[in-house]
Amino acid sequence: MLTTMLFEPFAVKGMKIRNRFVRSATYDGMAEKDGSVSARQSALYEGLARGGVGLIVTGIAYVHESGRISPFQNSIADDFDSEGWRTVTRAVHRIGARIAVQLFHAGREKGRIYRKKPALAPSLVTEDPFFDGPHRSMNEDEILNIIEAFGRSAERARNAGFDAVQIHAAHAYLLSQFLSPFANRREDRWGGSLENRLRLHREILGSIRKRAGDDYPLLMKLGVEDGFEGGLQFKEGAAAAEILASEGLDALEISLGLRGRLYDQTEYRSGITRPDREAYYRNWCIAMRRRVNVPLMMVGGIRSFETADDVVSKGETDLVSLSRPLIREPDLILRWQRGDRTPSTCVSCNRCMEALLKAEPLACYARRK
Repeated sequence: MLTTMLFEPFAVKGMKIRNRFVRSATYDGMAEKDGSVSARQSALYEGLARGGVGLIVTGIAYVHESGRISPFQNSIADDFDSEGWRTVTRAVHRIGARIAVQLFHAGREKGRIYRKKPALAPSLVTEDPFFDGPHRSMNEDEILNIIEAFGRSAERARNAGFDAVQIHAAHAYLLSQFLSPFANRREDRWGGSLENRLRLHREILGSIRKRAGDDYPLLMKLGVEDGFEGGLQFKEGAAAAEILASEGLDALEISLGLRGRLYDQTEYRSGITRPDREAYYRNWCIAMRRRVNVPLMMVGGIRSFETADDVVSKGETDLVSLSRPLIREPDLILRWQRGDRTPSTCVSCNRCMEALLKAEPLACYARRK
């Protein structure tokens, strides 16, 4: 059997991960209506741990009610289910895996679902072809409240036994909106220059450090490009990553910013059955590797052991993040570790994602042979 780095341990700021595989944060639609963790979610995370994943990142957990995007989404706000999550984290730890919670605020994207009341946003933008939900510009106090909410949520996470937190700053949600010059038209200290558009991210980092401690691992999923004219370009996204890495971020997962023309080519790419269709953020990671000195997590269409092994062995990334393959095969990593190195049987039909849009729970809905 060929030597591989994929099953070697890796540490992120003292958090020792048993291998190089991460379950990328995935909304599951299984939370109780009060935001607490459900029995199905407990089984999901325990199953991923038993299946060999090194680090599990939970689905999106809202830090403030104003950022909630679904009635079946977990809360890490004031009504956080600390005892329920403590049971989950203990179970995951007993199996040998690590678990992080993803801190989330939807921003204006809440307006796609809840249309009766304007959602919070950096700016009111009326000419966006990819978004038509009701939203309004946040005031200074609202911004400061959200910063504080992220910090308090990280403190709750640590107390509940989570090994780390990951800030969701991608996929068109609040932090993506602030970083994008298209969505952020503000003329105060929160908008305009890259430094100002990145201020919210940096203030959140500080709030988390204050509440959860300097020794607590802090990860971020960062959208580094919007993919359309007038939006965030990779040059600025990479510069933002460099600034955040220099200010105490412990690991970066590189992803897409606002929803636009790149969305179907990346996050919603279907038919990933050949190596040349895999790893659609690979070039971004390679470029980022030259600019930041923190661990990188490569996500985006990785389906085969060979591709995962290649990107790690070449030093293009430190960790490999998977989502859809682990929906199909929660024990994929264990299968690979035991010697069956055939690719994931996930073909990226995206029925799992379509089901979530219909308020159905996360599962593989593809026909099995």
